[in-house]
Order: sequence, then structure tokens, then C-alpha cells
Amino acid sequence: MQANSVLSIFKIGIGPSSSHTLGPMVIGKLFCESLNQQNLIDKITNIRVDLYGSLSLTGKGHLTDVAVILGLSGKLPETTSTQGIKDIIESVSVNKSLLLDGVKSIPFNQDQDIVFNPNFLDLHENGITISAYAGENLALQKTYFSTGGGFVKEESNFYEKESTAKALEIDFKSAQELLDLCNKYNKSISEIALMREMQFFSKKAIYDYYKEIWEVMDCCIDNGLNATELLPGDLHMQRRANNLYKKLTNQENDSVKDDFNSINWLSVFALAVAEENASGHRVVTAPTNGACAVVPAVMAYYNKFYKLMNDDDVVKFLLTASAIGYLYKTNASLSGAEAGCQAEIGVASSMAAAAVAEMLGANPKTTCDAAEIAMEHHLGLTCDPVGGLVQIPCIERNTFGAVKAVMSAKMAIDRGVETSPMVSLDEVITTMFHTGKDIDHKYRETSQGGLAKVLKLKLLKNRLLKKFKPKQINQCS
Repeated sequence: MQANSVLSIFKIGIGPSSSHTLGPMVIGKLFCESLNQQNLIDKITNIRVDLYGSLSLTGKGHLTDVAVILGLSGKLPETTSTQGIKDIIESVSVNKSLLLDGVKSIPFNQDQDIVFNPNFLDLHENGITISAYAGENLALQKTYFSTGGGFVKEESNFYEKESTAKALEIDFKSAQELLDLCNKYNKSISEIALMREMQFFSKKAIYDYYKEIWEVMDCCIDNGLNATELLPGDLHMQRRANNLYKKLTNQENDSVKDDFNSINWLSVFALAVAEENASGHRVVTAPTNGACAVVPAVMAYYNKFYKLMNDDDVVKFLLTASAIGYLYKTNASLSGAEAGCQAEIGVASSMAAAAVAEMLGANPKTTCDAAEIAMEHHLGLTCDPVGGLVQIPCIERNTFGAVKAVMSAKMAIDRGVETSPMVSLDEVITTMFHTGKDIDHKYRETSQGGLAKVLKLKLLKNRLLKKFKPKQINQCS
């Protein structure tokens, strides 16, 4: 998938994080490709991985070390099964060796050969340096950056703009350019996005891609609604989607009236996906893993309460969302470590708001207004995962992001074309990026501020109590 395709905003992969799991996994595989290109694989005797900044500070909870091992083993997110991950990590742990790119066994001690460096590199908050040695000699060393949403850049070409092999007749880099194209061709945002992508792919390929994306999203919702096990990690959190799902299903069967019924269903769809992501299961990055539940939840909500979607509807919804996500990727950030959670939940909510607005009949201008409203009310949102896990506050934030998306679409449509908003989508995208850069690094996916800091002592106390349980004293009569 080309990085400058709007389709790349959605990726099939594994949880819990796109920047901390998917990106490092891709980086490990890219490093293997560089070794192969230089005919070095057979000469390599050991590998060292240095994680920097946010990747170091929250890497354990986000499974960054596991992801790098998988990438160096030649695996990619979209084709690796949950069981396959367990088998590889268990083999590395037991044998203290790594099958480099799946072909050459080298000694590898996860605790020693992956180094967590809390200091930040200059170019981006998520840095990785991989060093390969042939005996005592350094054979190859590369530094990469995981820039959000599973996208990665190498240090040597960090500032290079993404380009296409040919000049595009239909292209947009801003919301205004997108609206100009809509006016020029008298098309909706989804139709312009489709015209743009058909310069890369066939219509059938685009449809097949988005149909698969929705199938994985839908499957993820179903899995999350029916799962009951505890979420992994020290928080020992109980899943909530299953109990709420049973309650809502019983209410429907009993014809119980609840004025919050539609919002409850929207919430349970979001909880289901976010909990699957927190468990490290298969999800769709939309546009990140930390925010992966917003778009599918709003799609499922529309599908249940407005119209049962056919293939055209699915593609229309996802093309609109992709186009908006592409604007944020191009002009701002999709990285919580770079711009806070506004770059994740905020962007996802903005994407979903635009998509559902167009589905409800909004014109292109109103569709962009819906996207703007959603982001405007996420500005300044920090990223403070407790214990470095994508659980608190991440799971509930997905729910609120979905609710805000629906409300933003309704507000934009209800406002009508007569009232012109003061803030444009382009202006709010620029504002989001600058706001993110102004947020102190403690609140940008480092677990050093906010809820993560407040609950740190509580978690430490719980660990100590678990480790040093008071011994029972036998009393003599």
C-alpha cells in the first residue's frame, strides 16, 4: 500500500498500538530487507535494538519489544496471527535466539539486546536504532521513526515528501483543495477520493480493500462483544462490552424502552473494539490502534439505526473517512507521542463525523464542517496511558470519540448551509498540530503525567502487595 494513498489510513494489524507496535514491527522487517539488499544476512552474528523516547517510556505496555522481535523475525502485522506471535516470542525467550528474517538463527537475549533509552531523539518522539554486528564489527546501523498510524520513516530521508511516480490529475493536500474539486466535478468527498485513488488502483481493488477492512472491523466488534476474559497487564481490568451487550440484547427482546438505547449501542460497539485492541488481537488501524474503535463503532451504529449498509455504502463511508484522515496525516500528525491523544481519538472522531455526515446526505462543505466540529472539541486532549497500557483512559475515550462524531455530524447538518462556521477544517487541523507541539512531553504517551502519574503509586502498591503477601501465622492453642 502506497503511503500517499488515502487507503493507507486504514490498515489491518494487531493491537495494542499502531505507533508502538505496528510501526516497530514494520521497522524490524525493513531492517531485514536492508540486510538482504546488502547481502549481509549470512554474516550477522548479533543484533542490538535501542528504543528512544515514548517508545522506551511506554514500550513495555505497548509491546514494542515484542513487535521489534516479530519484525526482525520477518513478520508483518497484516499476516501475523495471535498464535504465531506467541510461538515466536516463546521460542526467543526459551532458546535465547532469534531467527533473523526467518532464515538465520542468531543469539538474542530480549532483556539485554533491546535497550530502553528514555531520552528523545531530535526528529521525532518515537525513535528506534537497530545495529547489526558481524563478530565485533558493526555491519549495519539504521535509525527509524514510527510517526503514527503504523507509518514509519528512516532518519536519512525523514524530511523527504511522499511522491508518486506520476503527477496526479486529481489530488488534494488540504480541505479547501478537496472542496474545490468537489465543486469542479460536482461530486461528493467520497467520489473525489475514489477518483483520486483510481489513479493508483482499479475500482475493483479499492472496493475489495474496503470490503475486507469492514469485514475485519465487523469481526472485531463481534469478537469483542462476546469476549469475557480479563484484559492483559497489571491493571487486571475486566472487559465491559460483553455485559453491556447482554443487557442491551435483553432489553430489545423484552421491548424495554430506554431513551439512551442508540447511544448505549454506539458505546458497546466502541468498547468491544477497544477491548480487542487492548488485548493485542486483530484490529483495523483507524487511523491508529489507540483510536481504532471510533470509526467501526459509528459504522455499526449507522448500520443498525439508519440503514443496513451494502458494499457501495461501506466504500462510501470509508472513502470519506480516509480522505479526512489523509488531511491530518499530510498536514498535522497521527501520533499521540507527537501531538497527544487529539491526534488519535480526535482524528478518528473527525473522520467518523465526516463519514456519517455524508451518509446522512450532507454536502461536501457540511461534511467538512462535521469533521471540524469533532476535532475542535478534542483540542488539547492529552495522551496519558496508565501503566503504559492502552486501557485507561484509552478504551472509554474511544466511546466518547464515537459519540462526539455522531453529535458533530448532527450539529453540522442542523446548522444548515445558511450559517457559515467561523473555523474551517484546515484551520482546526493546523491548530491541532501546534497545540500538540505545545503540550508538555509528560502528556504525550510517556506515562509520566496525568492519570498515569496519579495512579502510578497505586499500581506500585498493588504489585508489592501481590509480591509480598502477608504470611499466615499458625496460632498455638
